[in-house]
Amino acid sequence: MQENSSVSELANQLRRELDRYSPGGKLPSSRALVERFRVSPVTVSRALAQLSAEGLVTTRPGAGAFRAPTAPATARRGDTSWQEVTLSADAAADLVPRSVDASGVLVSLAAPPPGVIEFNGGYLHPSLQPERAMAAALSRAGRRPGAWGRPPMEGLPELREWFARSIGGPGGAVTAAEVLVTAGGQSALTTALRALAPPGAPVLVESPTYPGMLAIARAAGLRPVPVPVDADGVRPALLADAFRATGARVFVCQPLFQNPTGAVLAPGRRGEVLRIAREAGAFVVEDDFVRRLVHEDAGPLPRPLAAEDPDGVVVHVGSLTKATSPSFRVSALAAHGPVLERLRAIQVVDTFFVPRPLQEAALELVGSPAWPRHLRAVSAELRTRRTVMTAALRTGLPELSLPHVPSGGYHLWLRLPEGTDEPAFTAAALRAGVALTPGRPYFSAEPPAAHVRLSFAAVAGTGEITEGVRRLRTACDEALGAAPAAKPPARA
Repeated sequence: MQENSSVSELANQLRRELDRYSPGGKLPSSRALVERFRVSPVTVSRALAQLSAEGLVTTRPGAGAFRAPTAPATARRGDTSWQEVTLSADAAADLVPRSVDASGVLVSLAAPPPGVIEFNGGYLHPSLQPERAMAAALSRAGRRPGAWGRPPMEGLPELREWFARSIGGPGGAVTAAEVLVTAGGQSALTTALRALAPPGAPVLVESPTYPGMLAIARAAGLRPVPVPVDADGVRPALLADAFRATGARVFVCQPLFQNPTGAVLAPGRRGEVLRIAREAGAFVVEDDFVRRLVHEDAGPLPRPLAAEDPDGVVVHVGSLTKATSPSFRVSALAAHGPVLERLRAIQVVDTFFVPRPLQEAALELVGSPAWPRHLRAVSAELRTRRTVMTAALRTGLPELSLPHVPSGGYHLWLRLPEGTDEPAFTAAALRAGVALTPGRPYFSAEPPAAHVRLSFAAVAGTGEITEGVRRLRTACDEALGAAPAAKPPARA
């Protein structure tokens, strides 16, 4: 954040000074800018790149930076009002609207302003990312013979084999031939839903659930139907009822450290979910998104549902992104039976393939000694951060109910006191200097109560966690002061 802030400040200063130079005039050298503004050469380079992208500056290797020629008058803006009619034509034809609401996704992707504590983040803080290991892996990958050529459409065989072992275990429950390498979990989920359900069809989802998946479903013209979860995951009886009532042929779930509740599907429910789906002639899309973000005190993890599914009910999604970097978008789709060919065809049509250098880098990374060291370090740090945040919330914000403390993942799911205005609480938190994720986007229907999600992985360390909770005390006093007095919900 500090580096980004310095780049922005320097770019703004240079932008203000451009009028001193005639079009084509040379700006001071990078060395002179470093000395004058006391910033790093990297900051200067990025600031000049930003101005170049805006068309204000041109750079010439070995010559320097120059003010760009004066731009011609801006072309007349056209009349785009006709698009409203065209884009709403599906509604006029009595089809399912396909307008896309990305707000629930953008909350976790948007970087907060400088000075605001990032409790809304969905990825590891840079200090937790294996940056050196990824850089070394990418460097080695770039030197591999054929690294810049076209990869197999399904993915590199060695990477597919690695994913198959990580999903199915050493027993070979999943083979490399049943794995497709995809560009991140979001892309894999998009492919799966497009392959398994036609526009207008219902799709069963956990409630609450990941907003990005709800956005995918709605963008594809599907109708998300909620199935409630509790501390042990989705409730099988309600799942069976939902299949009977809707005729749905797809159920999307996160059996391990569910987002946002953190629940793990109980052992007694795992077989029930597969049996119910099989009897309904339906697929289960298993989004196994944070298996590699298990906390140090979690104990043995249950296997993926795909490892216990001989009948091809489960379409499995697994990713490396959450455990590495938001830009390390390498994941896998695994399935067996005829559905695999449909998944493959849709992926090829949509994206062709995942860039080979990135696949080669993934192979280098997961095969290096740095990989298990990184996972152990993250496991220990996430446990520490979760413990610190949990203790701080229970001491400083007892009004907020924390029904479940997860042993994996990167966030906590809190229920606000009855009568709390969720948007008002979120706005008060931002005014107090904390960005958090409101609970409403996690529900496909009316939510039962107001919630917020707090991430402990995207901040710099435990000091920011403690300070963030302290700031939330101010937000809580502001928001609850305007709400009707209510008894705090009992803790589970």
